[in-house]
Amino acid sequence: MKKISILVVLIAFVTMIFNPCPNPVITKLGIDMEKSSIFWKGYKPTGTHDGSLNFTSGTLEVNEGKVKGGEFTVDMTTIKDREGNKRLEGHLNSADFFEVEVYPSSSFVIKSVNTNDGELTITGDLTIKGITKDISFGATFDAKGDTYVLTSEKFQVNRADFNVKFNSKTFFNDLKEKFINDEFDLQVTIVAGK
Repeated sequence: MKKISILVVLIAFVTMIFNPCPNPVITKLGIDMEKSSIFWKGYKPTGTHDGSLNFTSGTLEVNEGKVKGGEFTVDMTTIKDREGNKRLEGHLNSADFFEVEVYPSSSFVIKSVNTNDGELTITGDLTIKGITKDISFGATFDAKGDTYVLTSEKFQVNRADFNVKFNSKTFFNDLKEKFINDEFDLQVTIVAGK
């Protein structure tokens, strides 16, 4: 009887080794570009500016109601100031800032999603002006039927990391109070569905 039990355990062990658990099924969902949004806010000693950007494409990867990955492309030519300041929008499009004629798009690719006490941390590669940097930010993820919503917390990006030099203290020492903060805020909402 003992030999039979050992044999059964051995067979079960060998079966597990040669028949590993199947990989989880990842569903790629296209994002709803009308409902998805990107908001930005920049700072300087005399005030702030804020506005929006639009996505051009993106997919969100989901498994069993949890976000697993995704990649997104942003149309940099859609940068808008909330107050409709065309001069500011033109300046942000210029070589002083995002140089959109040369770099018309930016992108973000999710590399990992970690959960700690129900809080998500998204880590991925952000590419602006052809330069890629690793960033992380907190987020929430909600599944409502066939619709999935990934909402980032407000997080900061350092424009100097992406060679955006205009009035940056990283690149210029004599700006006095005419500098513009290197860090700007982003807040992103991704809506995807089947």
